[in-house]
Amino acid sequence: MRRLLIALGIVALCLSPGPAGAKGKPDATIKLSAGSVAAGIGVSWGSGTLTYKGKTHAISVTGVDVGSVGANKITANGSVYHLKSLADFDGNYTAVAAGATVGGGGGALAMQNQNGVVVHLVSTTQGVNLTLGPGGIKMELKK
Repeated sequence: MRRLLIALGIVALCLSPGPAGAKGKPDATIKLSAGSVAAGIGVSWGSGTLTYKGKTHAISVTGVDVGSVGANKITANGSVYHLKSLADFDGNYTAVAAGATVGGGGGALAMQNQNGVVVHLVSTTQGVNLTLGPGGIKMELKK
């Protein structure tokens, strides 16, 4: 993931000091997806997976705004750092770095929850810019 971000000119997300600068191998990976979106409408993601210690867990995600026109399917992938246990994943995430644009017009976002878990997220749908809602986003394991 680090090489991809550097190649796309988002050095700050991976190499800056502090929470956004998680270095080394990620503790987990995350994948998110959403259905149809019209211009200017925020999306509650609703589906995603967290892969931690070789096991995949379903997660719910709400509060991500997507800047896109007429996207049919939106996807984002990322890396998760400082995840010591699954219980630390649940929470409200706020931006520690946002608004970067990646090659092809995608967006990137770095966020952290109250437990110190850091997520670097990159949209893989062209023309999509990810931003957090006013109160951040809520991510949790589905029970």
